[in-house]
Amino acid sequence: MSSTHVPLISSGTVGPLGVLHLPRLWLKASLESRGLLAAGYPGIGGGYDMMVITGLGLEADAVRAFLAASRPTYPQFEAWIKAQPGANLTNANIYALNLSISGYIHADAVRKGILNANQLPDDGSNLPDAIHLNNLDDWFEFHQAVLK
Repeated sequence: MSSTHVPLISSGTVGPLGVLHLPRLWLKASLESRGLLAAGYPGIGGGYDMMVITGLGLEADAVRAFLAASRPTYPQFEAWIKAQPGANLTNANIYALNLSISGYIHADAVRKGILNANQLPDDGSNLPDAIHLNNLDDWFEFHQAVLK
């Protein structure tokens, strides 16, 4: 088994707050803070991670520092978010954020790369959104690292 981990929580997963991608963000940043995140995965990257952080009114450095220092469970992470001054956790904000995440489409080159790695046709027969493509990418990377 690998000493690093592919983050297998989907961006399509929500926790009690109902925010898409937040559980994956918690996992990736937590793994990175311990040196356990698989190569090629950012703990806090510029895509969905920053969409969630800025969308909720948080600061990336504060999120990173809290996860590294406190090693919280996922519910403890959500409790910390709720306690942050300026956090925007209204239903309307979470709904709008989730729409932006679920509607995000990768660039053509990214889509083609993921489908090609998985030996799937790029003919419109596969779901084109980034959540589903990222799932395929994670499963492929997990297979390569652990199951192959």
